[in-house]
Amino acid sequence: MDTKSGDLTTYYKQKYPFTLKQDAHRGDPSLSKRYEAAWEIAKKAAKILKENYGARKVMVFGSLIDHSSFTYWSDIDLAAWDIPDEMFFAAVGAVTGLTTEFKIDLVDVSGCRSSLRNVIEIEGLEV
Repeated sequence: MDTKSGDLTTYYKQKYPFTLKQDAHRGDPSLSKRYEAAWEIAKKAAKILKENYGARKVMVFGSLIDHSSFTYWSDIDLAAWDIPDEMFFAAVGAVTGLTTEFKIDLVDVSGCRSSLRNVIEIEGLEV
C-alpha cells in the first residue's frame, strides 16, 4: 500500500466500503444533527486544548471532514500540535470527557507516523 497523503483515504474506502459510506442514511435529518453536534464538540475540544493545554494548532480529520463519509458510528478525530508531553494525557482526559455521544481520539502530531501526519496536514481542517 502506498502511504502518500490522499492514498490512505482511498485505500480504506476501497477496503472497507460499507464503513465509509452512508448512502442508506443520506438525507436523514438525525444523521445531519449528529454531524452538526460532532462539529460543535470538536470546536469546544479545540478551544480547551488551545486555552488550557497550550496547543498551537488543532485539526479535525477522518470522517468528520466529509459529510458524505460521516455515519452514525463515526467518532471525532483530532490532531494537536505542541501540547507539552507532561500535559498530553490530561488533555486526552479533558476532551474525551466532553461527551458520551462520541468517541474522541486525540493524536499528538509530533509522535505519530509520518504517513498519518501527512494525511492530517493535507486533508484535515483547522479548528
